[in-house]
Amino acid sequence: MQRYHLYIKSVLLAALVSAAGCKKSFLDETLTTARGTSFFTTDAGIQQLAVGTYYQVFANPCNGEWFYAATNYGTDEFHVGGDPSNAPWNNYDATFNSVNQGSNTNVALANYQWDAIYIGIGDANLLIQNCISSSSTSAAIKNTALGEGYFMRAYSYLRLVSQYGAVPLQLTPITTVQLEFTRASPKEVYAQIISDLTKAMTLLPTSGSPYRITQDAAAHFLAKAYLSRASEINSSWNSDTKAADLAAIVPLCDGVIARHPLAQNFASVFNFTGINSANENLPEVILSAQFTNDVNTNQGNGNTQHLYFVSRYDIQDQMARDLTGDRPFSRLATTYYMYRVYDMVNDSRFWKSFRTKSAINGATPVAPNKQGDVGIMFVINQPGDARYPLSKICKTTSGTALVNDVNGTGRPIPTTYVAYPAGRTTDGALNTDLTTAGQSFPSCSKHMDGSRNALNDVVGHRDFILARSAETYLIAAEAKIRLAQAGTGSYTDALPYINAVRTRAQYAGGESRSAYNDGGNTLQSVSLQTPGVGPSFYPGNSYYESNNIPVTTAASSSLAIGSIAPLPAQDEYIINALGLSNTYDRMLCLVLNERSRELVGEYKRWEDLSRTQTLVKRVQVFNPEGSPNIKAFHSLRPIPQTFLDGIQAGGVNLTAGQKQAMQNPGY
Repeated sequence: MQRYHLYIKSVLLAALVSAAGCKKSFLDETLTTARGTSFFTTDAGIQQLAVGTYYQVFANPCNGEWFYAATNYGTDEFHVGGDPSNAPWNNYDATFNSVNQGSNTNVALANYQWDAIYIGIGDANLLIQNCISSSSTSAAIKNTALGEGYFMRAYSYLRLVSQYGAVPLQLTPITTVQLEFTRASPKEVYAQIISDLTKAMTLLPTSGSPYRITQDAAAHFLAKAYLSRASEINSSWNSDTKAADLAAIVPLCDGVIARHPLAQNFASVFNFTGINSANENLPEVILSAQFTNDVNTNQGNGNTQHLYFVSRYDIQDQMARDLTGDRPFSRLATTYYMYRVYDMVNDSRFWKSFRTKSAINGATPVAPNKQGDVGIMFVINQPGDARYPLSKICKTTSGTALVNDVNGTGRPIPTTYVAYPAGRTTDGALNTDLTTAGQSFPSCSKHMDGSRNALNDVVGHRDFILARSAETYLIAAEAKIRLAQAGTGSYTDALPYINAVRTRAQYAGGESRSAYNDGGNTLQSVSLQTPGVGPSFYPGNSYYESNNIPVTTAASSSLAIGSIAPLPAQDEYIINALGLSNTYDRMLCLVLNERSRELVGEYKRWEDLSRTQTLVKRVQVFNPEGSPNIKAFHSLRPIPQTFLDGIQAGGVNLTAGQKQAMQNPGY
């Protein structure tokens, strides 16, 4: 299936105006190429509308900072890195409100997400309307575009209801100035989402993923919508739909799973090897937003999400910024929860999702070091490890007593960071260097992009995964847990679905546990590098230094969970930290932990914690900046002030009291 192009065809609406007093007939012109809105009811028109809607709904959010701010910040997985530009989204302090004040122009304002999603809904409504009134003689074209319209409207409303709760439900194109809106209840919004996705499943094709919306994409998100409607945030009204919703989820998931097998190696899913990489088309990937290096199809800055997870490697000793290290905006730092939730010895996913070593790449390395030696290492050890005396070991802190590259050259490593130094058993040692001078943490590498055209270029080329079947497994697992709570089946029914992704995460026999790759290692030409500067990408991780075990290529011990009591040690630690005791809470904790291990950094976490009403406690326990400020009302976002200020009731602007009544509680 050819990749669809992310561009919006322009429709030319022109009028000829003759100059006053001009009587020369040779100036008279007849325009024969103008298109009216009737064009959008033709086969070509509805296809072009579909392409434009794809761009607005899927690709446009990847260009800018609000997407990660609304989905990754303020959770147990990430907190503020070295640059606090969007700290309000993480910290839940007084600056996070309907206006969302910030310290600079990088701040994602409260209305950015709202506006972008509603523009997508407007596009989807236009597509649906024109498909219904289409003069098309091709049922395949018309039905596919109509199914895409229903899907994209449902996808957008699922995003909105998950962030804001009650929202205006607009189901037709707006053709005149409209200033009066009311918020539909979450019950009404979910009913529309489920109706749209159900229609989409009957209209969409079975093939074309991940570049086009398919029946399996609709099934995946329909299962997700059912799960969300059945979740705790909706418990005040979902009793009449909950049983049917939960019963519908697993059959939907089983069908998607059967047609989208997991990649054999977890690393393959994110193995971006260059522009339009083959691995972007793995069967596991159900739907993605496409990007390329074609300036005619990449609007704006393309995919910029590679910028935000990278720490400041370039300001460390003997290091320099380069394309393989990415441009380090240093927004999202990993929390200590992520260092505790994995079985670091047997689970490969941490070591394949985070960059823990960088190569010396400065133009003037200091003897005995050479370019290509390990320049930065993050030791992600466990509490009580006394092997490393300091959290940051470098020349300024330890003189010449540096950590040596014992598994490589044997030469000293200029900068080593340690999660638990000097036998420490409390969290936080790495957080002390999150300053302008340091800004250091293991970078989540799932979005790194070294294929850019210049050192400070922000234009990213790699696709953004919207859905993959590993998540489908975990949706089914959570449904099984909820069914067991309701008295249907057993909690152990969830384990086969959880174990599928855990077993894939094991190291295979013969696999190098210290091997590492990420999308930064995609330099198009050495001529793009600064003269004298080498690659900072290093093809290894700190697995052995962190775990302090002998080098081995034996297969991992099994990660499969055979019993729900006890659960794996990492999960028991999280459960105890959260103070959970009953079986349902423990099992829900397990599946949320597994979603972290598998899906960290994939823009799903805030909504998972919000819908399960676990956000507040997890932020209090694991997010250092958000912990003192988060309250129960933060499980919904503030309605943007720009919207409240711009609408009317009865033909007049809203009063302050009316605005407050329309606002979510607490803001």
